[in-house]
Amino acid sequence: MRIILLSGGSGKRLWPLSGEVRSKAFLKLLPGPDGSRESMIQRVCRQLGEAGLLGSTAIVTHHSQLELVRSQIGNLIPILTEPYKRGTLTAIALACTYLKSQPDADLNEPLIFMPVDPFVEASFFELLRTLPSVLSSSGADIALVGTRPACASTQYGYIVPEAAGTDKADGYYRVTRFAEKPDMTQARRLLEKGALWNCGVFAFSLEFISKALLEFGLPEDNGQLVQIYEGLSEASFDKEIVEHTKNTVVVPYEGAWEDLGSWDTFTKHLGTESIGPGSISDDSRHTHLVSELDQPIHVIGVSNLIIAASPDGILVASKENSSRIKELDPGRSILPSTTEYSWGRVKILRRSGPSEAPDEIISTVRVLQGEQLREPGRPGWKGIWMILSGSGQVTIDDCPPRAVKSGDVLEIKSGTPCSLVADTELEFVSVQLKGARD
Repeated sequence: MRIILLSGGSGKRLWPLSGEVRSKAFLKLLPGPDGSRESMIQRVCRQLGEAGLLGSTAIVTHHSQLELVRSQIGNLIPILTEPYKRGTLTAIALACTYLKSQPDADLNEPLIFMPVDPFVEASFFELLRTLPSVLSSSGADIALVGTRPACASTQYGYIVPEAAGTDKADGYYRVTRFAEKPDMTQARRLLEKGALWNCGVFAFSLEFISKALLEFGLPEDNGQLVQIYEGLSEASFDKEIVEHTKNTVVVPYEGAWEDLGSWDTFTKHLGTESIGPGSISDDSRHTHLVSELDQPIHVIGVSNLIIAASPDGILVASKENSSRIKELDPGRSILPSTTEYSWGRVKILRRSGPSEAPDEIISTVRVLQGEQLREPGRPGWKGIWMILSGSGQVTIDDCPPRAVKSGDVLEIKSGTPCSLVADTELEFVSVQLKGARD
């Protein structure tokens, strides 16, 4: 059995902390067991580890998120990268064609695909263990996981099982149909029929999915798939494969399940009303402050609000309507101010020129002890590094390594590759100038 986590999304509803690269799965806001804050991807990997499943897990993500994934979970699991952002169908196809290309590929091996960011209890991962046996005993092509709806909702997809009691002794129901984000009247009718919310978990054999992808018109060869990836549609695996597969079963999950896709739901699990510098007055009921700014934000006499702030912007909204921010798409053309990498972090202090193509960028760069930063060199861009703290070794072009420490200033000519190895944690100011003469 293999588990593959699907990481994607643009993070519009949790702006300004999330965005095109740092989606909601990477926000380190949830209370961890050791008292620190962890992200959803870190939480899921921790839970998989506690269930003894992490060793058989991999992740599929867009290449722009590769360094961010590594910075949060290190080398705990293999990472497959998409060359372009597409839908769940292409992400699953990429993983399956890769697995099929491996020398030890087993067409009968069960594969379980799931989102990288479910908010679930430990029992959810124990349920995943049962999916291979469900596939075997039911003879189904696909096994899904559904959870009991807490209420009628228009925000989720529904799985409609056969009449209650049918096959349930074996831990599953046969699926009769699907309903994707119905209106409220339909949602209430679905609840009366015993419908389940779709958890986005798909289990099937490598043999089944290989045939299904071939019938859909996708190549079996991983290299050929990558070559045509840019031209593929943003197809949904649910709509294109699952809903056209008649022999499907669903396994009910009885524990707590939530999609933390909005500030309204996310703030219920923060464990505190305020994160970051600032305060909330006692008469501000059910109001939350989440800030990544250095300056304090004080909230007085307002209730049921979310105040979220980062260097990329500030959101002040009622929790009920906070998701309307996605209609504005405020971060569509702005580079994120803070980016995490496996080797450290870059925080942009200032951009000059057009937002989509700035001609001057001033940043602070932090390189962790023992890590290496590599810059391939950008033609037409000149760089200046001013070391603020720490020590390390810098190699510019083909010159021998040079020791650097606090107070040193380095000039990097246009198009010149360079690298820095941090002997201790090192921080420097980077000034990048486009079109500057050397």
